Amino acid sequence: MVNRARVKEDLNLNNIVSHQFDKAAQHLRIHEGLLRQIKACNAVYFIQFPVRFGNRYEVFYGWRAEHSHHRKPVKGGIRYSEMVNQDEIMALAALMTYKCAIVDVPFGGAKGGIHFNPKQYTEEEVEKITRRYTAELIHKGFIGPGVDVPAPDVGTGEREMAWIADTYDAFHPGGIDNLACVTGKPVTQGGIHGRKEATGRGVFYGVREALGYGEDLEGSGLSSGLRGKKVVVQGFGNVGYHTAKFLSEEGGCKIVGVSEVNAAIYDPNGLDITKLVQHRKRKGTLLNFRGTQNLSRPEDVLELDCDILVPAALENQITLGNAKRIKARIIAEAANGPTTPKAEQILLKKGVFIIPDIFLNAGGVTVSYFEWGKNLSHMRYGRMQKRLEEIHTENLLHSTENLINRRFSERELHQLARGRRKLILSTRA
Repeated sequence: MVNRARVKEDLNLNNIVSHQFDKAAQHLRIHEGLLRQIKACNAVYFIQFPVRFGNRYEVFYGWRAEHSHHRKPVKGGIRYSEMVNQDEIMALAALMTYKCAIVDVPFGGAKGGIHFNPKQYTEEEVEKITRRYTAELIHKGFIGPGVDVPAPDVGTGEREMAWIADTYDAFHPGGIDNLACVTGKPVTQGGIHGRKEATGRGVFYGVREALGYGEDLEGSGLSSGLRGKKVVVQGFGNVGYHTAKFLSEEGGCKIVGVSEVNAAIYDPNGLDITKLVQHRKRKGTLLNFRGTQNLSRPEDVLELDCDILVPAALENQITLGNAKRIKARIIAEAANGPTTPKAEQILLKKGVFIIPDIFLNAGGVTVSYFEWGKNLSHMRYGRMQKRLEEIHTENLLHSTENLINRRFSERELHQLARGRRKLILSTRA
C-alpha cells in the first residue's frame, strides 16, 4: 500500500467530490446560493443497532444519505465494508445525483452502508444484520418505492436485496408496489434480466465508444478500436469480472492483469477469464493460476504496463503517491472516485485519457430504472415483448394473406413460425 502518511493529499472522498463540483460549477452561470443547495446533502440518517447471534450481541453502525430530493425516489446502493463511514456515504450519494442527471434517469441520489466485513459472518448472521438495518430504514422513512430505493453495492448482491424486499413487504402487508422498494433483486423475486452484469456491460460500452473516435486518442498514442488492446482490471468483484469478460470476449482485448483485495496476477499473453473464475472457485484465490505471475502486492497491478487500466474496486486507488508510476494510456473508472484530483492532474499532464466514473459506471442505475418500472407496472418485460411480437406476426400474416388472396394452412403457419423464431434468435445472438 502507498504510505499515505507521507503523501500530502486530502483523501476524504466527500471533500474530493465537493472540490470536483466547485471546479465544474465555475463553468456554469448559476446563482451561488443554488449551487450551495445542489452540493449539500439533504439528509443523513445514522443508525446504531444491536443484533443478537445466539448468546452474544453485537452493535453495528450504519448510514443512509439522501443527497438530493429534486427527483423522487432517490436511488443508490448499500455497501457492506469496514471502510464505510459517513463522509464516504455522503460523497457516494452526491455522485449518484450527478450520475442520474448525466444519463437522464429520473432519480435523486442516495447511498447507504453498514460498517462491517460480511466475509467474517455466516449467511444467517448477514441476513439478520440486513433485515435489522432495513427495519431501521423503514421506521425513519428512508426506504420505499416512491421515497428511497436501494440497490447492491460493494459487499452486497441479489441475496441481500431479496432480504430487504422481503422485510419491507412484511412491514407493509398487501402493498401492491412493495417489490419496487429495492432493485438488484433475483429475477425470480421481481428482478430483471441483465441487472447483475449491467454495470460491467456499461463500462464495456463506454470504453468501446471512447475508443471509437481516433481524434480523442491522439494524446494517448493509441489507435481506435478495442481489439488487441492490453487491459488490467483492479478489483475482480461483480463489476470487475463482467468488465473483463465483456472486454475480452466481445471486445477482443487481452486481459493481462487482474487483482482482488488480497491477490494479483499477471500474464502478458492474456488471461482466460472463464477459467480464472473457475480457478478462484476451486482455490479461493486468484494466486497460482496456471501460466501467470503472482504479484507481491495487490496494488502493484495498477502499475503494470497496459493500454487500458480499469480500477473497479474502491475509491482513492490512484493517488499522488503512485500516479507517476501509472503506465496505462487510458484509465476507465469503473469504481466510484478511484482517482484523486492531484493524481488526475499528473495523469493528464502525461497525456493519459481518463474516462470518468460518473459516466462510465452508470449502467447499473440505468437498468435499475427498468427494474423499478417493471415492479410498478406489474408486468414482465418478456411477456410484453412476446405479446408485441405476436401482434406484429398476426398483422404480417393478415397483410400477406390479403395480398395473395388466400389463407395459409396450419402446416404453412407452423413452418413460418419456426422460421421466424430462428430469425429472432440469430439476430439476438
